[in-house]
Amino acid sequence: MRSTDPAGDRPGGRGNQAMNGLRLRGRGREMAAVREALDAVRGGRGACVVVEGAPGVGKSRLLAELDDLARRSGFDVVSVRADELDQYAAGAALQSALQFSDGSERAAAATDDQRLWLLDSITDALEDRAQRAPVAVLVDDAQWADPATLLVLRTLPRRLAASRILWVLAVRSETERPTVARVREDLERLGARWLTLGPLPQQELQHIAADVLGAKPSPGLARLLGGVAGNPFLAIELVRAFADTDAVKVEAGVASLLHDGIPVGFRRSVAARLDRLPEDAVRLLQIGSVLGREFDLGTAARMLGRQAGSLLSGVEAALNAGLLSGDGPRLAFRHDLMRQAVHENLAPAVRTALHREAADILRGIGARSAEVAWHVVLSGGPVDDDAVTTLTTAVRELSSSAPDAAADLAQQIAGLLPMHDRRRIALLTDAAEYLGRTRRVHQALNLVDATLSDRLEPLQEARLRLVAAEIHQAAGDDAAAMTHLQQALALPGLPADLRVRLLKTKATGHVYLGDITAAEQTDVGLVEASYRSEDPAVVVSAMVFQSQTFFYRGRLARALELAGEATARAGTESGVLHLRPPRIPALWLATVLTATDRLADTERVLREGQREAEALGLGWSLPHWHASRACALFEQGALDDAAVEAESSLMVADELEITQLNPQALSVLALVEIRRGDLAKARDQLRAAEAASGTSTQRFGLWVSLARACLADSEGRDAAAAAALGGSFADAEPTQLLAVPPSHWPGIARMALRGEDLSLAQAVSGALRTLAEQDDSQQIIGTVRAHVDGLLHNDRGALASAVTGYRSTGRRLALAAVCEDLGDLVAASGDTTSAIPYFEEAGELASASGALRDYERIMRRLRQFGVRTAAPRHHTTGAPGWESLTESERKLIPLVVEGLTNRAIADRLYVSVHTVNTHMKHIFTKLGINTRVELTRLAIERGGISDGAH
Repeated sequence: MRSTDPAGDRPGGRGNQAMNGLRLRGRGREMAAVREALDAVRGGRGACVVVEGAPGVGKSRLLAELDDLARRSGFDVVSVRADELDQYAAGAALQSALQFSDGSERAAAATDDQRLWLLDSITDALEDRAQRAPVAVLVDDAQWADPATLLVLRTLPRRLAASRILWVLAVRSETERPTVARVREDLERLGARWLTLGPLPQQELQHIAADVLGAKPSPGLARLLGGVAGNPFLAIELVRAFADTDAVKVEAGVASLLHDGIPVGFRRSVAARLDRLPEDAVRLLQIGSVLGREFDLGTAARMLGRQAGSLLSGVEAALNAGLLSGDGPRLAFRHDLMRQAVHENLAPAVRTALHREAADILRGIGARSAEVAWHVVLSGGPVDDDAVTTLTTAVRELSSSAPDAAADLAQQIAGLLPMHDRRRIALLTDAAEYLGRTRRVHQALNLVDATLSDRLEPLQEARLRLVAAEIHQAAGDDAAAMTHLQQALALPGLPADLRVRLLKTKATGHVYLGDITAAEQTDVGLVEASYRSEDPAVVVSAMVFQSQTFFYRGRLARALELAGEATARAGTESGVLHLRPPRIPALWLATVLTATDRLADTERVLREGQREAEALGLGWSLPHWHASRACALFEQGALDDAAVEAESSLMVADELEITQLNPQALSVLALVEIRRGDLAKARDQLRAAEAASGTSTQRFGLWVSLARACLADSEGRDAAAAAALGGSFADAEPTQLLAVPPSHWPGIARMALRGEDLSLAQAVSGALRTLAEQDDSQQIIGTVRAHVDGLLHNDRGALASAVTGYRSTGRRLALAAVCEDLGDLVAASGDTTSAIPYFEEAGELASASGALRDYERIMRRLRQFGVRTAAPRHHTTGAPGWESLTESERKLIPLVVEGLTNRAIADRLYVSVHTVNTHMKHIFTKLGINTRVELTRLAIERGGISDGAH
């Protein structure tokens, strides 16, 4: 892929017509649309244009015109042009085109999944440029773009919609690549302007002929132009073919044909032009057509068995004939239609043999593995050992930035190998693993099933089943994962390291399923063996596993100690980077902290861990970081910020095509909307959470059950609320209760009592008693136990004790709930005067938390007692406008006015850039604007931008 950036430079081959002095004909409507897009971007709003059409219809010519127009209008133009060889290339040509000449390039991610790092680094570069000048990103022949660039084109136009960036893609109408089709679908949903270049009218073709010949075409020549079906490139080549053979005479300003010996089709026209060239030029063009639209003269010489210098006369003849361009570092066909015509005029057997030879030669000179792979695939096999090695390298290079494309390539290569070749099975195993990182999970699992139907060796089968288990676990189907793990562990002769991995994954599965006894039984000798490992990731993983079993057994102090030690060790060992949730130490540490008296430390642990994950490009982990922050913020009573983090979790998962939406994040969103009072939104979020969670016994199922019960409770369906909780929290052991943070536990007991399920309320009380007996080091456990016992026994003293206990825990909603509960109990005794202060405190806390529904319920109670009430001081869910902005959103505004990019704002506020992205989206929606320019203007007009609070 060719890329350019500096002003005045142009991609090789693009714009040759413009440089030849030919005017752009017949595209006035399209150019008007392009000018409108440029004006919109100059006004501060992002825009996207897709130019679509058949080969030769003028897409590249239109982009060349746009390139010139944008530069003259003060735009910073970033231009790339794809090549057929780029389809298997690792990395993003668009990233290379940005060049990072100011040294701002972010260090490459040290991870097997670089998608997030790629998106964030290009976002940062484009945002920075757009702060200085409007930017135009032009991608020609996007149907051949490398997979990473296609990911960027699918994702960033939406993410950067508020920045001064114009995205323009030129793509062929009929393209078979699924990834390209998805780019088109996503851009169409985003509202991209679609410009379909159809055939030019006959009159415009005659104008083009006159431009080429310098004279008006005669009626005979005009009739012949009708044979090119309105294709301007073919018209130009047809006219030039006559001019080159002296078949046209110009007389009295009219160009006429001297004879009718005209090529019927373009392929025959090109073949006829080749016939007039010397043999050296013909052979050079034929070999070049195999090597690609752009090709290296030295490589072509090797394929011809010649020295490069001996081909100079052939090169000169091809250049003079207008078939090749020599403007760049490599020779290039002046249009890909010419290359295709030459290529297709070769006999199929000759094409296949030449592609195989090209692969061998390119591999021998150390060419890009992607380039070699393209030729091997086109040759159709068979492949030798060296070719397989090179192709496997291409797959692995591609997997970090485009796992879906890597999986497709791996399957293509596997198809070239014998059925029982071990390398074939390894490639298919890799393909399944890569597909498991994307939304194509069903394809991954179908591939696993198809491969398992072959007779595999035990080692091959075990590795494939481990991949399948990890895919199922990532998708939340832990039961299916356990089936694969049990079958793999039953296979004979497995090496010790693989067996340990299988056992670790199985033990984690038991933790996911809440079966701690089974997890502990799996641990026979496993932890000891792990601690002896030289791999730091294995050691840290064992610490996390031990911490999990201690945690769910209620030994919180020991769980916290192990989680802290694992996190500290992980901070000094780079090998731990590849652990997956929930085995990432800092993520697990945050879960433990949320259930202890150290809730305030959770925010620091999550911020530091999340920002490190972003810096390292660990994209697959980010949805979990955001979801964990959402849970911690909800526990603190910061509902608005909790919702932002949950939304960010879903947004990042969507951008990276993470397999399954996080039901924990969706459940938090449902719980937030219930507390805000928007039950319709809560129902939508709950439906999504239920769809994402699988059966209620699986991971995060307890969060979904809690959200389902809270929604039923808010709708007055008391029995349904208790029933939703009965199957999940009826165990008197603390394991299930610890799956959600402590502030939710009294609510479970309260809903059980309203639904007349006394046994469930007693089970919660019993679990808390067991928890206190196991570990009495945490004040929050005693406080929640007092709260639950106060509800269960109508005990004013227990509730009053809980009020005192909550005041030092940093849990506003829990304190509000116990104040309301105590107020209800005191009021029920007839002492309304003593009850009022509890309701007033509960109302203040609910208002400060953003729990509007809770606040309104409490205010109704106060009005029943004759107390005058005021509107909530924290009201962000009402009518759109400046007053609906949250405190966190207001903090961003002065930084936007200051001219900071989203990345710079994230650095200033020490939060995730994805959190900033979500805040900005909310700000634009609430203020009814679309751009940072509009936001800056509004903030300046209001005058209170120094702290963003007005």
